[in-house]
Amino acid sequence: MTTDTKTQKKLRPATTLVHGGGTRSQYGETSEAMFLTQGFVYSSAEAAEARFNGEDPGFVYSRYANPTTAMFEDRIKALEGAEAARATASGMAAVNLALMASVRAGDHVVAAKALFGSCRYICEILLPRFGVESTLVDGTDIEQWKAAVKPNTKALFLESPTNPTLEIIDIAAVAEIAKSVGARLIVDNVFATPMYQSPLELGADVVVYSATKHIDGQGRCLGGVVLSDQEWITDEVMPFVKHTGPHMSPFNAWVLLKGLETLPLRVAQQTSSASKIADFLAEQSKVSRLIYPGRDDHPQAEVAKRQMRGGSTMVAFEIGDGKDAAFRFLNALEIIKLSNNLGDAKTLITHPATTTHQSMTEEARAELDISGGMLRLSVGLEDPLDLLEDIEQALTVI
Repeated sequence: MTTDTKTQKKLRPATTLVHGGGTRSQYGETSEAMFLTQGFVYSSAEAAEARFNGEDPGFVYSRYANPTTAMFEDRIKALEGAEAARATASGMAAVNLALMASVRAGDHVVAAKALFGSCRYICEILLPRFGVESTLVDGTDIEQWKAAVKPNTKALFLESPTNPTLEIIDIAAVAEIAKSVGARLIVDNVFATPMYQSPLELGADVVVYSATKHIDGQGRCLGGVVLSDQEWITDEVMPFVKHTGPHMSPFNAWVLLKGLETLPLRVAQQTSSASKIADFLAEQSKVSRLIYPGRDDHPQAEVAKRQMRGGSTMVAFEIGDGKDAAFRFLNALEIIKLSNNLGDAKTLITHPATTTHQSMTEEARAELDISGGMLRLSVGLEDPLDLLEDIEQALTVI
């Protein structure tokens, strides 16, 4: 395969997402080729030996790396400004990989309390099984981060904006704390997307994405990616991928490459619509709380303006009368679909307390302000007027 050298200069994000990481076979195809192969053949026994001992940088087995997956990794690392990236089968595979590659038995992890349910599971249940202690803190309280770190703290982990309450955590401030103890800061950047937030520029060491969300953006396949410096990816992440098998499939990598091409356009339109919907919901008497990072009334509006380049495609709001009223609202929607996914071309809504965060205890949900009336809205590509009319009519039943 050959690389298009004309695209190697520094490009702006939208151009990078069309041309970045572009390699072509001998056929000179326009669209990236899909290499649906498990393994690779060698011209001689000596060539195979060179490939396996690292003298020849070619491909060995698609569980380790694959030409199509490598193109996806090269494109997203160019966008993110990372030295290296490894693609995974799902977003949770990326989170698990980033954390497991950062710690050993006897180490300590500090994480924000406001995490997706499966991320909390890894921190609270899975890591301690292997001798890794974890401490959860209020991510918006920098003093709690400072108080929680220990000499054996090796990783700090956060989402920003958080799922589902859209809290904004000061990434630069937490990065300083991580560096003070020699730990790695891992940031889940899914809700911000790479279009609106660049954690590595803010001091983070590792960025993870569920590519299932905005990067695919059309409900087609699962995927994830871990981005960081070359040394850590080579020494810690690559052996983990090679021996445990979380690598992304070539087919999914090809789909996600196509998704990256339209990511800026989709996220911009979704954010514009989300802003309109947030402003509408803020004026509704039946909505007791509205959370949107692009509004001045967001609890961490100052931090959001400092580290994000746009609001979000996500809106969180609370129906004042609790779960029953929230369910009546959900069941009355006609255009907006009820689903636990997000970042899709279709507008999706979910009730976190009974879906994405139902595995938490009632006390844990209360601590995070995930009430029975809270709803998480992921705004899609429909006409915003149709979405506003759908929300307005659904509010009449509560």
